[in-house]
Amino acid sequence: MTFLLTVGLIFVHIFSKRLYILSEVHRHRFLSLSSGIAASYVFVFLLPELNNYQKMLESSLDNKILILLEDHIYMVALLGLVVFYGLEILVRKIKDVDDCSEDAEAAMTIFNIHIGSFFIYNAIIGYLMIRGEYEGFLGHIIYFIAMSVHFITNDWSLRASHKDVYDRYGRWLLSFAVLIGWAVGAFLDIREVVVSLLAAFIAGGIILNVMKEELPENRKSNLPAFLFGVVSYTALILFL
Repeated sequence: MTFLLTVGLIFVHIFSKRLYILSEVHRHRFLSLSSGIAASYVFVFLLPELNNYQKMLESSLDNKILILLEDHIYMVALLGLVVFYGLEILVRKIKDVDDCSEDAEAAMTIFNIHIGSFFIYNAIIGYLMIRGEYEGFLGHIIYFIAMSVHFITNDWSLRASHKDVYDRYGRWLLSFAVLIGWAVGAFLDIREVVVSLLAAFIAGGIILNVMKEELPENRKSNLPAFLFGVVSYTALILFL
């Protein structure tokens, strides 16, 4: 089951470019809907789950200094947000310095940084598909829906930044990353505490990416679509 859902995530990356056939208005509505679903997943499903991960982490720590630090798992989520925010700032600085649209070498540097960071990001998401703490089929479906729409939003952003080079190379590398993450989870038994840390780190990254796509004025975000995504997906989580 997890393999089939992972293949589904791969198809999302490969075929998300079809979103371009929609009119601009409908496209931005769909992207805002996707961001609303991703935000709901983090705050209604994943963050409460981090409380369980926190208990697991506390029981596994034997370092006295670390034990003195409360809420370790939330610090990892914060770290995830900071790391991906730092990468975005780095990319923007390279763009400003090198006039990225005119300098092929600078454009490729930005592409490598972006794809490299999202490769790791996607690999962790693929790993959590099989090793995450999801309760049966419905839990995996909730995860699949959230990550599918989140991938669509990320694809839109990366394609807008890198144009054709993303379609030629980027989407295939990110699709492969999801499969690698799943394969690692299928064949390697990693301690549960590591799974909790990875889930927390990804939570921070998802929060940052949702904020990055929805808050800037030039994104033409659609508030009703965003709210519909939040409300409908929250209802799905609560009633399943």
